[in-house]
Amino acid sequence: KNSAKAVEKELVTCSLQEKEKTAIDRSQIFQIPQRKDLETKVIVVLGKAGMGKSILVQKICLDWSNGEFSQFEFVFRFDWNQISLPEKRYSLKELLLDFLVKPQEGSKEIVEYILQNPAKVLLVFDGFKGLHDHENFPRCSASQPEKDLCSIKELLSGLIQRKILNGCTLLFTARPKDKLYQCMSKVDKIIEIVGFSPQQRELYITKYFEGSPYCDSALELIKECEYLFSHCYSPVMCRFVCFLCETVLEMGEKSLPSTLTEVFLKFFQQKIMLIQKDVTTTQNQENLATLARVAWCLGEKHQSAMKSDLLPSKEVKEFALKYGFLLPFVFARHSDSEEEEFGSTFSDFVIQNFLCALHLWLAEELKDKNLTKYLSFLSKKKKPYNWLDLMPRFLAGLMFLQDDSYFCSLPNEDAKQSFKKQKTLLKYIRRLQINNLCPERLLELLRCVYETQNNYLLQHVALRLEPDLSFLGIVLSPPDVHVLHSILKRSRKEFSLDLRNSSIDMQGLKALVSLRNVTSFRASLSDTVGLWKSLEQTKDYELLKASTEKFVLNPFKAKTVKDISDLSDLVEMQEKMMNCVQDASGCASYGIPAIRNLRKLEFALGPACGLQGLLKLVKVLAAFPSLQHLDLDALSENGIGDEGAKSLSEVFPTLTSLETLNLSQNKITDLGAENLATALPSLSSLKTLSLYNNNICDFGAENLAKVLPAMTSLRVLEVQYNKITGVGAQQLTDSLRKCPHIKSLVMWNPTIPYGVLEHLQQLDSRISV
Repeated sequence: KNSAKAVEKELVTCSLQEKEKTAIDRSQIFQIPQRKDLETKVIVVLGKAGMGKSILVQKICLDWSNGEFSQFEFVFRFDWNQISLPEKRYSLKELLLDFLVKPQEGSKEIVEYILQNPAKVLLVFDGFKGLHDHENFPRCSASQPEKDLCSIKELLSGLIQRKILNGCTLLFTARPKDKLYQCMSKVDKIIEIVGFSPQQRELYITKYFEGSPYCDSALELIKECEYLFSHCYSPVMCRFVCFLCETVLEMGEKSLPSTLTEVFLKFFQQKIMLIQKDVTTTQNQENLATLARVAWCLGEKHQSAMKSDLLPSKEVKEFALKYGFLLPFVFARHSDSEEEEFGSTFSDFVIQNFLCALHLWLAEELKDKNLTKYLSFLSKKKKPYNWLDLMPRFLAGLMFLQDDSYFCSLPNEDAKQSFKKQKTLLKYIRRLQINNLCPERLLELLRCVYETQNNYLLQHVALRLEPDLSFLGIVLSPPDVHVLHSILKRSRKEFSLDLRNSSIDMQGLKALVSLRNVTSFRASLSDTVGLWKSLEQTKDYELLKASTEKFVLNPFKAKTVKDISDLSDLVEMQEKMMNCVQDASGCASYGIPAIRNLRKLEFALGPACGLQGLLKLVKVLAAFPSLQHLDLDALSENGIGDEGAKSLSEVFPTLTSLETLNLSQNKITDLGAENLATALPSLSSLKTLSLYNNNICDFGAENLAKVLPAMTSLRVLEVQYNKITGVGAQQLTDSLRKCPHIKSLVMWNPTIPYGVLEHLQQLDSRISV
């Protein structure tokens, strides 16, 4: 059921970790080459919460108002949280004009102009949450969507399907979906915001404290707390850390909290707590607990906004607005006679996450055993609270904060109950089969355990980690790397790490590779070569040599031309390193072990780039002396053709260790087979040659037959599903008699009469159909 749709979705699923990272300027965001101006353009900006997607949108709007992006006469920006409440319905006119700023006059003329000139309209949906599920949006059934009321999803469906305002530009900002970034089949451009580099973090902190008496000491204080500094890669987190650092310095303290949980507890404390124990303080604490319950009720529905009249009381509303935990907004009115309707939205995703955790901790109805189900690494099902991704970490951290006086003063906080909940978590983690956790859940466990800062838990997890740790395709942010590094350091085991497609930054890769108990690692070639070049520039030859010895490449699968380019860079790096390591250590020669030990190479670039990639690959194949298996057979068919076969055959003499060569499904004809046959005897170790499903005819079969006796190491030849007739089959059979070393010849072809093939099989049992 729905298999066709599933296949379509699979085809449009892409992983940004596999893409080449290229920085672009804001002015390039709307540039889409080879795109018709008359069609709707869909652009998606992806990034984790707090990465600055909304700030980017605001800057685009500001630049437009100052004369940039002049291709647009109208720019409309919508906060998805505010327009997507399920009970709200809009016409296109209301969405465009009434929701934001209602013109004093000329509304009808403006709407008509927009409908006639859609190419001059930019619609921005900030914080869009339906990117991965847009196929299931209800279709827009309104006959006149500019007038008829629809749900926001119906309107959006009409825009995406080009039934409404065809020719406009749609810009979505959204969070990534799990490991893979799933994008719409109609998307034209995907941009990812990756956060601050270490240098940008320092610049932000310096700018934040510019002109402050703490300008010099603030950066030093934050950098001393490596975990908090790693979180500063997120602009939102960086702002929170700077605010707290400022407060700490003003109070004359010398250190920052060591966990995120402590940071945000202190943030709330500084925002609302008075020094004296008076009625206002108690009331504030009760309001905070009530607001936490509201945050949880919305969070369970993946929402952060609501109608203001749904808040429990006027006091809670005033409290939340006063301290900036909620922000107000106004809903669009269907008519001038309607009263204005107000909504409230949480000012920040981190604040809502922390309040959700606080609610779960304080809720009297939740027993200690029930709390553990909200820690996502314990769930066997799909993560239920992925939208509240920080909540489990905050919850684990709160379980170990009994010594904090402010935390202990909150309503319903009971020391005896707290100890029971803490004990329950310890018990659950002791019983947890850590070895059975998938990489994503294991990483979440490490995050939560780190937030507790409990030595027993940290040591317990460190000692039970598997020696082979794979984070393949799991995004490792700077804080994740810090957590992983600190826990691995505690263990006495030796580890092998797989960090491919993890988007790990250079500093993180360097930190993990530097650990003595990390004895081998895999990482993206471009990241690894980038690290080595950096170490070479800083003349850190000791770590350079150690990291090359730890690096593992085998087996390697090339799926893009970039993969081949990275492989070429690796070979080039080896030549440079042989010189620099020789100078540093006095060694006569030095090679990268990963190059020397590569035994299997798969090539799967597809028909569009197959030949181009192969022509680059053959230039470096000779650098891999131990290569035993070269596989050019891919599901999508590489289609290297005769030109690719000729180029490959020219390097056969250098592939002295090659045992398996798979050239199946590559559109090779007789010409390519002739070139291959000429060079095949030079493959002195070749045991298996696969050429099935090509376009080889009798002439190609004849050339192969001539060289078979000279290929003394060959054991299996596969030429089925070609265009060989009975004539070519007979020539191969005759040659087979001279080749006692060959054990199997697979040559069923639809062009060979069955009776002929059956007769040949009777003559030689090694012939297989």
